[in-house]
Amino acid sequence: MIKSDIGLVGLAVMGENLALNLEQKGYRVSLYNRLRENSPQAVDSFLANKGKNKHFIGTHSPKEFIESLKSPRKILLMIRAGHPVDEMIITLLPFLKKGDTIIDGGNSDYRDTQRRENELREKGIFFVGCGISGGEEGALHGPSIMPGGSDEIKKEILPVLQNIAAHLDDGTPCCSWIGPDGSGHFVKTVHNGIEYGDMQLIAEAYSLLNILQKGDHEATAQTFESWNKGVLDSYLIGITAPILRYKDTDGKSLIDKIADRAGQKGTGKWSIEAAIDSGTTLSVTAESVFARLLSNRTTERNKAHRLYPETDPAPIFELSVDDIHHALYASKIIAYTQGFDLLYNMSEKHNWQLNLADIATIWRKGCIIQSRFLYEIAQAYKLTNEYENLLFTPYFREKIILCLPSWRKVVQTAITAGIAIPGTASALAWFDGFRCKKSSANLIQAQRDYFGAHLYERIDAPAGTFFHTDWNRHGDGTTSGNYSL
Repeated sequence: MIKSDIGLVGLAVMGENLALNLEQKGYRVSLYNRLRENSPQAVDSFLANKGKNKHFIGTHSPKEFIESLKSPRKILLMIRAGHPVDEMIITLLPFLKKGDTIIDGGNSDYRDTQRRENELREKGIFFVGCGISGGEEGALHGPSIMPGGSDEIKKEILPVLQNIAAHLDDGTPCCSWIGPDGSGHFVKTVHNGIEYGDMQLIAEAYSLLNILQKGDHEATAQTFESWNKGVLDSYLIGITAPILRYKDTDGKSLIDKIADRAGQKGTGKWSIEAAIDSGTTLSVTAESVFARLLSNRTTERNKAHRLYPETDPAPIFELSVDDIHHALYASKIIAYTQGFDLLYNMSEKHNWQLNLADIATIWRKGCIIQSRFLYEIAQAYKLTNEYENLLFTPYFREKIILCLPSWRKVVQTAITAGIAIPGTASALAWFDGFRCKKSSANLIQAQRDYFGAHLYERIDAPAGTFFHTDWNRHGDGTTSGNYSL
């Protein structure tokens, strides 16, 4: 019996399309899917349809599946994150041998990946946490792939993944070995966090354009098409025009019939948790997650709409399309600046040694946030030997200065008109806080010392010297020392 080059577990849409991608690239693929009571056999159904007369081996038990693979085995899991991954590992483990590799291609929490990698390493099994972005089409035609794990297995796994990944026009694969343990899945988490921000910012621009262009979806679609030919060229901007043009069966715009309740699957939340844990500000992503949560409070929003008279949107007509474009672009710069700041800080925390230029490069095609913009980020990081905030680079400094007047005008006008643009406004607020030489945090620290003796530093004393004041006395109520907060 001819054995397969790789095995794939999980035949939902992403799994099916990755299997087809692998087969098209010349790999023989064994397939296995968890059996579900009273449900059709996914493997047989796939082989009878999309996989007919192709180089697939269908299997119906863990033992049959593992025995159908060449040694050392390479197994790609395309199943739901969380407990199902642990359960599948337990199911497969009795049939695996030292040197075999399990690749988790789902949206797993990087902390789970770290745990699994440690546990399986003790048994001689390699575990690769592999972020995959690109949706159904990307999985079939070439996604952006972010593998992370032991360098010992890199030479076995990376060529396969690079072969099925998207490629830039110069042939560069949108797949690079990210680093050890959970780094690959973490980079995918940050990708998704940035994606949340990108989508929210685009939605806010759409809401302003919808008013400015008086609900003319064709005019707004043309605006997004125009934007997609310039610095905002991206997958998400590109799909917005056809969405706005799509007609329902009655000939009316489908967008007007879609409930304004946005879902989410948790990676935005994970990126915010990591930001807090690493002392990173991820305000655009956070506001984007909160905006989705608020969108689902439909009953309360409808009641609030009745209780509080709507503000006149007339000020929006003072804006130009270019104003909204510049505000979107500047806010996008902030969202990515925050995301890459998080990547750097977590890399330092976990000693992952992430290559930020490589990450920007592999996101340039195949993934949801693919854009022209990422080329500039990759170039910025290639030009410096040490990490530098993107806002300090000449290219992005020039763009922010250019966009700043329109950015401020858009936020101010939206507030006056009572139009919520939390992503755009938070991006501007972060920028102003970031460039502020002296903030108001001195009062916060004084308050903390007043009610909790949490100590504070003084600008006229060496850094690391902390003080406490008896705030009910004056002048002589202060003590100092080398305390740790």
